[in-house]
Amino acid sequence: MPGVKGNAVIGQSGGPTAVINRSFTGAISEARKHAEITELYGARHGIQGMLNNEYVPLFEQPNFVLQQISKTPAAALGSIRHKPTREECKKIFNNFKQMNVRYFFYIGGNDSAETAYIINSFAAEENYDLRVVHIPKTIDNDLLVTDHCPGYGSAARFVACAFIGDNEDNRALKGVKINVVMGRNAGFLTAASLLARQYPKDGPHLIYIPELPFDLDTFLDEIDRTFKEHGRALIAISEGINKQGVFNIKEGEKPEYISNWLNSMVSLDLPDKYLPKEKGKIVEVDSHGNVSLSGSSMMGDILATIVKSTLSIKRVRADTLGYPQRSFPLAISEVDADEAYRVGVDAVISATQTNFDEGSIAIRRIDEGGKYEIETFISPLQSVQRQTKSFPKEWITDDGIIDERQFREYVNPLVGELPMAGRFVRAIF
Repeated sequence: MPGVKGNAVIGQSGGPTAVINRSFTGAISEARKHAEITELYGARHGIQGMLNNEYVPLFEQPNFVLQQISKTPAAALGSIRHKPTREECKKIFNNFKQMNVRYFFYIGGNDSAETAYIINSFAAEENYDLRVVHIPKTIDNDLLVTDHCPGYGSAARFVACAFIGDNEDNRALKGVKINVVMGRNAGFLTAASLLARQYPKDGPHLIYIPELPFDLDTFLDEIDRTFKEHGRALIAISEGINKQGVFNIKEGEKPEYISNWLNSMVSLDLPDKYLPKEKGKIVEVDSHGNVSLSGSSMMGDILATIVKSTLSIKRVRADTLGYPQRSFPLAISEVDADEAYRVGVDAVISATQTNFDEGSIAIRRIDEGGKYEIETFISPLQSVQRQTKSFPKEWITDDGIIDERQFREYVNPLVGELPMAGRFVRAIF
């Protein structure tokens, strides 16, 4: 039986992904099938649009437009990075009541789940029938409960392809190459770099994730050893590496990001042996004084300078893979796109059921004779909001190395088939 009759609102929040619009258009397509949803409004820039009543009427959008949008990366409605106050959430709820909004779909990460949870709590207090569903997305793959997040597979595919290319480049012109990968507190995306290992001795030779403590002396020793062994070194390093390691950070503590530490180096606050020769770099900081982890190439540049000056290696380069990781149209994974669409569809189906309770759409794998299959289910908003998931400890060996077999079993179906590099027969290098 159908749910209550009224309007619906959908919004997008946080960092965009290559497939977030698949979830968006999946929800629109399914909502059109339900007579109880009289109109679906798209909020411009997430909660900003909800606060200011800035909406796009979605049922009147032509099918060909929605088809184009579904294949377009980033957030078609516009996104936002703003954690609303309870007062703002209350205002949004009051606006919903005036518009007779009975269905609310919010596409985003754990902060978006928290916003949805707060708005839902106001509806519960007033016994107002509002069906709230959080639709997951994040390239970091760090949402609790769900096996994986829509958006991760395509971003992981981009990282894998970037490292396949860089590994060939690094073989051709040997040296040290450092690539900084997104992932503030979770190493899933950085770990995807290991998919570039297609032949013996392929890079990345060293992978550093936020879950494990990062020590600069150890980093230099490992590069030195790798360079002496292979005559080159390809390195994957997460933007979120920190001195403590996420596994060791207690609740309420903040990680001491290496990017912040290197920022103080630029100000000549650290030991001379690691001071870069080039000073006066301009780095971007936020209102709290934290260095922007993805918006600057500072971390990679300084690490490259330290490696070059300390180890006397002539050819040392660094790149920050940056925002293309999350919105590159040619790296979209078919599985990721299909699953993103499905969670949008299933969100609407769940919300229109008679016995509905608020929640977040989650994914779990099901055993189908060795074939990759999934099913979706609803998890309470409270189980997803605020907290994040780390790279599993059981996928890391006692030596602090990612268990390649376990991780490949997990990530391969999400990424899809990758381009294969060619090799000469009986080559000597």
